[in-house]
Amino acid sequence: MAGFLGLNGAGKTTAMRIISSYMPPTSGGVRVDGCDTVRQSSEVTRRIGYLPERVPLYEDMRVREYLRFRARLKGVRARDTRSAVDRVIDRCGLSSKAGSVIATLSKGYRQRVGIADALVHAPSLLILDEPTSGLDPDQRREIRSLIRELGDESTVLLSTHILPEAEAVCSRVIIIHSGRIRASDTLANLQQSMSGVLVRYEGPPLEGHRDRSEQGEGQTILRLRSAAEGSEAVAAAVHAGRRVLEFSTETPSLERIFIQITTGRDDA
Repeated sequence: MAGFLGLNGAGKTTAMRIISSYMPPTSGGVRVDGCDTVRQSSEVTRRIGYLPERVPLYEDMRVREYLRFRARLKGVRARDTRSAVDRVIDRCGLSSKAGSVIATLSKGYRQRVGIADALVHAPSLLILDEPTSGLDPDQRREIRSLIRELGDESTVLLSTHILPEAEAVCSRVIIIHSGRIRASDTLANLQQSMSGVLVRYEGPPLEGHRDRSEQGEGQTILRLRSAAEGSEAVAAAVHAGRRVLEFSTETPSLERIFIQITTGRDDA
């Protein structure tokens, strides 16, 4: 599962619309499973399940009725429709709501219906745009668990503003900024490449440390990129008579990596 991350306006939703053949690119091209998203759009849509940020549902229909309708629109054969709908109803935890009118469902269950819709034709690629947006913490936890399970079965491209969510469920991260990919790797590799050294010592920052330090209660915190820089900072603190409280390797969180790549800052 890949997390697709970027600041507002970076181009995430536009990219996902292009990938899913919802809109054409102004330049360049995209292929999904060997199919061009413009010239072979019908083939691409058969291979993709797409859940947009605002899930378009026919609220006057019942859940099972709606999913049957959507399955037929997506090319599922008539004789296979019932089994396809039963599969996604069970997979998405909708069995108790299968006969309910969609308008009566909570936001969390509507998201589940949207995911079931995206899955009903058994796509090889599932694109989810902010799937937990607007959900309460309990609903978000349930949808996150479902997405994690789906990632074990097929390729999932997940766009989210909730970085701990991406960190919890994604094995790979793609970070875009101003319409360009700035990082694409496993989270573990990104963390290793951007890991650094943490130095803490008592008192205010020394000369030469002021422009790259944080201050806690009576102490200075330095986050440095190499062990050599850390050793120099420790030596300077000891020479100044400061007590060194910590000298350790620091593995950055996804939030810190994201901020460094998209803003150049290191203040997460």
